[in-house]
Amino acid sequence: MTSTLSAQMRQLWQQLYQDQYADKLDTFLAELQAAAHSAAIAAPPPPATWFKEVVVYSLYVDLFNKDFKGLTNRLAYLQDLGVTCLWLLPILDSPMRDAGFDISDYTKIRSELVGGSDAAAQGTFAEFLAEAHRRNIRVIFDVAMNHCSDQHVWFQEARKGPDNPYRDYFIWSDTTERYKEARIIFKGMMPSNWHPLPEAPDTYFFHRFFDSQPDLNYRNPEVLLAMCRVLLFWVAQGVDGFRADAIPYLWKEEGTICENLPGTHAIVKFFRAVLDSVRPGTILLAEACQPPAEVVTYFGDSDECQAAYHFPVMPRIYLALATHSAKPIFDTLSTDFTPDIPDACGWFSFLRCHDELTLEMVTPEERKTIHAAYCHQPEWDFRQGEGIASRLVDLFKSDAAAVQLAFSISFTLLGTPVIFYGDEFAKPNDNQFQADQEALTGYQDARYKVRGAVDWESVDRQLADATSLPARTHDAVRTMLAVRRAHPALAAGNFQPLTTLDDRILAYVRGTKDQQVLVVQNLSNDAVNVTLPAAIAAAGWKRIFGAQDLAQGVLALAPKGFSWFAA
Repeated sequence: MTSTLSAQMRQLWQQLYQDQYADKLDTFLAELQAAAHSAAIAAPPPPATWFKEVVVYSLYVDLFNKDFKGLTNRLAYLQDLGVTCLWLLPILDSPMRDAGFDISDYTKIRSELVGGSDAAAQGTFAEFLAEAHRRNIRVIFDVAMNHCSDQHVWFQEARKGPDNPYRDYFIWSDTTERYKEARIIFKGMMPSNWHPLPEAPDTYFFHRFFDSQPDLNYRNPEVLLAMCRVLLFWVAQGVDGFRADAIPYLWKEEGTICENLPGTHAIVKFFRAVLDSVRPGTILLAEACQPPAEVVTYFGDSDECQAAYHFPVMPRIYLALATHSAKPIFDTLSTDFTPDIPDACGWFSFLRCHDELTLEMVTPEERKTIHAAYCHQPEWDFRQGEGIASRLVDLFKSDAAAVQLAFSISFTLLGTPVIFYGDEFAKPNDNQFQADQEALTGYQDARYKVRGAVDWESVDRQLADATSLPARTHDAVRTMLAVRRAHPALAAGNFQPLTTLDDRILAYVRGTKDQQVLVVQNLSNDAVNVTLPAAIAAAGWKRIFGAQDLAQGVLALAPKGFSWFAA
């Protein structure tokens, strides 16, 4: 551990806790020094910006293929698809009231994912991790840092009374009037951010998500250090990074909306300094559903998260397809809306994820348009119009051309692409899984339908039929990823939008000093002849994907058609 990182952590500690608890920090820094020495012996750090070069595949281990042995058995499939990083949705011990985001033990993997004793569990996970790394597939997973399960031993101890040493791990009140400006995130599902203890009805605990997920109290330094030790534990196992779930809410202050506060950024900087001390290149991926101008603050001065999701561009891909106009995407990616970010940082983008098609980051007018175009059934509505709970293929009504066009945009437009498991073979909504989970958890949550288990016997049979929608979708995704891998400009190139073309055409050049890639996509249901600007047409493009070649600077695109070219 360098003296610079040590000094930075002391400064951040001072910001959070003033002159208090210096002995706790000294003890932790000594632990960190020993951990850094062990990590340096165990393995060299990865390249600092490896996360910019990967294709991410997001999955629930149990729903993808039962357990870690099953996932290990499918690594060859993922490698063949073109996946180079796995994002494991919650794998830690949990009562599963919120799909595993309600963690009851931060250092144990759920027993159903591994089977056997704790020692066997670690062995199974280690075997999976080693095989993934052997195939050059990196692995990150979710850590909910804002809250835990009410079944966690910390909360079970805390509820015993004010004198319990774990009481201050959580936020308590005898009134529901505190933090009144903090919005209810699960609108329509939770009536309040405060929930009474059953055994003490006049004692309330604070929660931003479900009432079975009490928020952690980072004003207590023991909480910060406990979470740091969690990260260190998994780094020692060889994990390549963490998706930092719900980080905008970590620090709370009266009279604020309790989001994106300076204290939150100090905590994230502290986490990053801890990881950099032990294994530089271990990434923090910010899950911050906020406007880009706010999200970029989580990059800090390249000293917070290395990567973050670009939430606003995702719904505007759907808006662009619904309105047959490239303008929503170009406007979202303009520097007026999306500020430039540090060179060492990067965006992650996605078409779908384990949650709803969120409509938080669009205008009321845009929300209405997207909702009307894609919420095909009333039960897909999520959070009273602020989202649509559906998988990709159902949003597009099984239109193969629309699905492939959406993937073309995702793989060429912005940063590191994320594929949600099953979307590559047009996995549909799983209504039975939703019904089963709602009965199990007691929560009415429309998002369950976008999850559900993969029936690999059925999928393999469908993939063997080249005419099926799953096979056509899978073949297109696999081929696109192979082309993307062969053309680094699509991952690392700058972005030059072609805004003077027909508004129905989403076209841009991704370029490095060694390579340029031109992407031209027809967002409409009409055939369109695209005439490229003379300066662009003169580059001598060769088609690398798609059905149509350029002819004297003109490209004839079918409805929802697209082509990629390299120069």
